[in-house]
Amino acid sequence: MNKTYICIDLKSFYASVECVARGLDPFKVNLVVADSSRGPGAITLAITPAMKKLGIKNRCRLFEIPNNVNYITALPRMKLYMETSAKIYGVYIKYISPKDMHPYSIDEVFIDATNYLHIYNKTPKELALMLMNAVFNETGICATAGIGTNLFLAKVALDVTAKHVPDHIGFLDENSYLHSLANHQPLTDIWNIGQGTVNRLNKYGIVDLEGIRNFDEDILYKEFGITAEFLIDHAWGREPCEIKDIKAYKSKTTSLSNSQILFEDYNFEDAFICLEEMVDNLSIELFDKNLLASGISLFIGYSRDTILPTGGSKKLANPTNLFSHLIKEFKEIYLSSTNKEHKIRKLSISFNNLIPNSYRNIQLDLFNDTKADEQEQKIIEAISKLKQKYGKNIILRAISYQNKATARIRNTLIGGHNG
Repeated sequence: MNKTYICIDLKSFYASVECVARGLDPFKVNLVVADSSRGPGAITLAITPAMKKLGIKNRCRLFEIPNNVNYITALPRMKLYMETSAKIYGVYIKYISPKDMHPYSIDEVFIDATNYLHIYNKTPKELALMLMNAVFNETGICATAGIGTNLFLAKVALDVTAKHVPDHIGFLDENSYLHSLANHQPLTDIWNIGQGTVNRLNKYGIVDLEGIRNFDEDILYKEFGITAEFLIDHAWGREPCEIKDIKAYKSKTTSLSNSQILFEDYNFEDAFICLEEMVDNLSIELFDKNLLASGISLFIGYSRDTILPTGGSKKLANPTNLFSHLIKEFKEIYLSSTNKEHKIRKLSISFNNLIPNSYRNIQLDLFNDTKADEQEQKIIEAISKLKQKYGKNIILRAISYQNKATARIRNTLIGGHNG
């Protein structure tokens, strides 16, 4: 049975939500969603289609917007965006069963439309238009859509083809994909092909999909490993995964991560304060989930990409969820890898290969102070209960009261932004 998938994206979602809240037309008004208090280097989370028409790039920094462009700045309101997204999902489920949908992000959803074409007696394009109109009538948010014979083609139809048709509904099957996008550039327009992958393909003179199809597969596997299978399949427009497979998937490994873009450029010492706060917050989350981390990862990004990022990963000899143990390991990576001469702007941490916190997974170590560990566990338990009842800022480490600390502010945000 031939399948039909629809991928719907809410156009300039954050900016559109802000325009609707103000009674403005995002296609006529210049509006950016950004926290201007972070200075001219603040990243715009979204800009209206009207600004995109002027050639301004989405996710640019405020200083990159031309001085002759007048615009409204809207402070990010993540709670509002999440509520609007949930409301729109509620619109979809009036027509489509949740088992046939996969929310890909806050503003994008995949739909297996195969059985609904008959139910509603509509063509794929008519069904997509029906859903898009329903969303607009309910929320005032405009959408675009991609239709494909598999998930991958639906996404590429959305990202590439829909931009070049008047109704903003793209369509691709394997045949049209092979012919219309054979020489499309840049390759980064194609779902799941990032700049790093493009750079590695360029080494072999590959600049488009046809180049991948015509290249020696053995060399691709040698260069990319198992990822080559996805590259080759996608170059031919193939995608065996279906929504039912996504819903049935269970990850073999688990992790917890946290990242932040700092409010300003930080020096080596001040950035470590923020790192300590992040490890503290995430270790409490680890404790609440009754898990232990078997490994850790650290990423350090520098101001305006002055140098390549640094950091590293480490497997822990003894799985743990204790801050005192985790910060010691992070400090070791931080001290050994961070460039002390350059300003820091981004920090990311991750606890990897998580396992249940049970006696079977706790390894006794003669060099650890067992009584101190037990005492720390009791303190964390008490702190966790206080935070759950009264909020994250009810009790903080002393470091969070230093000038460059960010936890007190970040604890009031949703997804790193104002609620």
